[in-house]
Amino acid sequence: MLKKLLTVSLLILMLALLAACGGDTEEAAPAAEETTAEEAAPAETDGTMTYVFVPKGLGIPYFDTANNGAQEAAAELGVEVTYTGPATADATEQIQVLNSLIAQGVDGLAISANDADALVPTGRDALESGIPVVSWDSAIAEGGRNAHMNQADSEGIGRVQIEMISDLIGGSGEIAILSATSTAPNQNEWIEFMKAELEKPEFADLDLVTIVYGDDEDEKSYNEAVGLMRTYPDLKGIISPTTVGIAAAARAVQDQDRIGEVFVTGLGTPNQMREYVESGAAPAFALWNPADLGYLAIYALNAIATGEIQGNPGDTFDAGKLGTYTIAEDGSVLLGAPTVFNIDNINDFDF
Repeated sequence: MLKKLLTVSLLILMLALLAACGGDTEEAAPAAEETTAEEAAPAETDGTMTYVFVPKGLGIPYFDTANNGAQEAAAELGVEVTYTGPATADATEQIQVLNSLIAQGVDGLAISANDADALVPTGRDALESGIPVVSWDSAIAEGGRNAHMNQADSEGIGRVQIEMISDLIGGSGEIAILSATSTAPNQNEWIEFMKAELEKPEFADLDLVTIVYGDDEDEKSYNEAVGLMRTYPDLKGIISPTTVGIAAAARAVQDQDRIGEVFVTGLGTPNQMREYVESGAAPAFALWNPADLGYLAIYALNAIATGEIQGNPGDTFDAGKLGTYTIAEDGSVLLGAPTVFNIDNINDFDF
């Protein structure tokens, strides 16, 4: 009888010990999970806002100069600005670059669009992901960005280029336009205003014979300019509203020994055009300061990204050394009027 009681007691004790051990095991599991979660936590960042400045294509001096202004703004604002884009001025390549940046979750995008409409879905994807978007130089159509930084009034840009070519060729003769890509929204808008100017009585003797496209590639633009002079032997002027095209066309005029016979004008930068102004191949051209445009774009983007403004018409923001700007009813911000460069003032500028 005593042996049976001892056996039962021993069994009870063993069951109690097992129950106690089981309870300890259940309590230990959450502790292990907490350790795992703590080890998997992402590393903390310093909180610096990171924006990306995207040109139409890399390796183009105009865009490099604009990036200098973007970097100046970044230093003043205490943000980081990365400069990247497609290898060539191609909308499909640009969209691929932007999709990658959106997937990385950058804090903002400043884009010069290769195609106004084609970039709208990509810009919309960024906005829906919480990434603010401003376009600059060449607009993304509405719906794909918060605001657009317009380098100058489009009508004014068209007007000044017709005025310059008229002055250079004496008010009459055949002229041609050498543009960038056929889909570049800013180029096409300027060309439409040039055509409108040509309808005015004071320009009735100017004859626009054709429009060709160099795709913002130096060699192609050069060849197009040479082709214009051969196809139209009486051609007196070439307007190129693109920094790549105007330099290539001016070089073609020099190489073909047509200085004084064919005059080039359009939009360029002083440093790239100085040689051609001095030689007489391109005695006058116009442009805004691209560094100021890049500077303005980053200030506007930062104001939207930080919640200072929403990016709506009527919103006003500070743009550092450039002063205060207000977003217009069409969603654009106007940098200012273009400057005409010639032999009298070109050495006063360095960009």
